[in-house]
Amino acid sequence: MSLADPTAAGNDDLIKEGSDAGFMADVIAASKTQPVIVDFWATWCGPCRTLTPILDKQVRAAGGAVKLVKIDVDKNPAYAGQLRVQSIPTVYAFVNGQPVDGFQGALPESQVKAFIEKLTGGTSVNADVEQLLALGEESLGLSDFGGAAQAFAHVLTLEPENETAIAGMARVYLAGGDADQARQTIAMAPADSKNAAVISLRAQLSLASAAPTAETALLEARLRADPGDHQARYDLSLVQAASGDLKGAVTSLLDIVQADLEWNDQAARKQLLVVFEAAGLTSDIAKDGRRRLSSILFA
Repeated sequence: MSLADPTAAGNDDLIKEGSDAGFMADVIAASKTQPVIVDFWATWCGPCRTLTPILDKQVRAAGGAVKLVKIDVDKNPAYAGQLRVQSIPTVYAFVNGQPVDGFQGALPESQVKAFIEKLTGGTSVNADVEQLLALGEESLGLSDFGGAAQAFAHVLTLEPENETAIAGMARVYLAGGDADQARQTIAMAPADSKNAAVISLRAQLSLASAAPTAETALLEARLRADPGDHQARYDLSLVQAASGDLKGAVTSLLDIVQADLEWNDQAARKQLLVVFEAAGLTSDIAKDGRRRLSSILFA
């Protein structure tokens, strides 16, 4: 399975370093299809260092509704001169090839956000992100891994640290059989993440790495010969979980718990908790499994 690296889905299309040579293409021509913000700055400018990350963040938050071009006036003085830039930072907004709005100085983030919303008609990144995450989930459910990857990668261009999107990309890789890439991707999320999707994916990877090499048919044959072979049933649950059959894994583990709770230092009960986590603690699989476990333990 070959997918674009989500970490490489940067903001080159939204934010770029401009120049006098590229001004006509990057600003004038580009602004005929969508608004373009031009940030005139310089390396020695203190207020520029304050404004730049705010502009970057709010342009990303606009979800592609606007582009940002940064012009270093020391290296590219021509258009700064034509536009009579007298102090920096100076910001101009271009629409249809013409400057339509602008400001000078390092404005607070709320004012920069309002400036961009006025320019774009109030596009909401939150709505875009939620829609994209929902699209990614729907695509995964349909085994449309390419569509899911595109949706989650788009979220990461808007919010590079969005843990749900990171987990979504990792799930795409895992579903495609690339567990190594899934591990590399989920490593982008904090080690102590409390995000349910991240926790679930890490549990799934743990299950995948723990799966024995024995084939399902061989394990099932052992169980037909000896239904009390708890090790075979436990190994079968690991294979089931690694292949995505979490419901089957829960049933196999519950069978062991019911027959012998203390087997192998309560290994089956402990593994059930990992499977519940992989399924999602609020999932139907986890809820039903916990109910069945309780009925066994407290019967």
